[in-house]
Amino acid sequence: MSQQAQPVEASEPETPHLDFQGTTPYEDYVQADVLTHLQHPLSDDPGEMVFLVTTQVMELWFTVIVHEWETATAALRSDDVPTAKDALKRSVRELEALNASWKPLGQLTPAQFNSYRAALGEGSGFQSAMYRRMEFLLGEKSASMLVPHRGARRVHAELEKALHEPSLYDEVLRLLARRGHAIPESVVRRDVSQRYEPSPEVEEVWTALYSGDPDHELARLGEALTDVAELVWRWRNDHLVATRRAMGSKAGTGGSAGVAWLEKRARKNVFPELWTARSHV
Repeated sequence: MSQQAQPVEASEPETPHLDFQGTTPYEDYVQADVLTHLQHPLSDDPGEMVFLVTTQVMELWFTVIVHEWETATAALRSDDVPTAKDALKRSVRELEALNASWKPLGQLTPAQFNSYRAALGEGSGFQSAMYRRMEFLLGEKSASMLVPHRGARRVHAELEKALHEPSLYDEVLRLLARRGHAIPESVVRRDVSQRYEPSPEVEEVWTALYSGDPDHELARLGEALTDVAELVWRWRNDHLVATRRAMGSKAGTGGSAGVAWLEKRARKNVFPELWTARSHV
């Protein structure tokens, strides 16, 4: 007579390790206590906390996106297209998260914004050093944008270094030249501290690539860059709409032209030939 199998008793889940000599390993790694004590509102309005935290979250996303684009730039310099594409794809997901940061601020009314706007003083988003590094990596170079950071030696040095280094798009075009595509010498050897300007010859190269095999490595690289460019455009437009709702056409904080300045920025595409080449395919 066979023995009947005994039911296996469900084991109780183990109690997690709770007793640590110092701070928790989680705290040591994430530095959550530091992050959650960096908020110092300057008004009594409860809405200021949302504005402050959202802005700080944006700065963290700027930091990781700069890391991804610098990774991609270095990979392209070494002819490592797969690593560059992986970094660009990660940055697309990060840009989506960055753009979603506008949600808590996107429907501010002028009265709500005015309740703590004075706390900003002359502070303005265009003074963000990490955002400036993002712009420099996109080819939007401007030496004058270093001026606000002269009082912060380390930040100024990092920005000056970024100003004089090839942008992400510069390295893409140099890669295309090394692969035998007709990128003009004037583009390859341009002064990279200046804003990138569109080139008809570069447009022709992208037109040829897009007219060929859509699965070609360089065509796929172009699409990864286009995904980035589209989300940068959406970031600028979301910024414009949120600002227009919160303050109309008034001058911005920090002496900027506010909506008028943002409208000008929103009309520009980064990696311009990737867009104009599509009309010729």
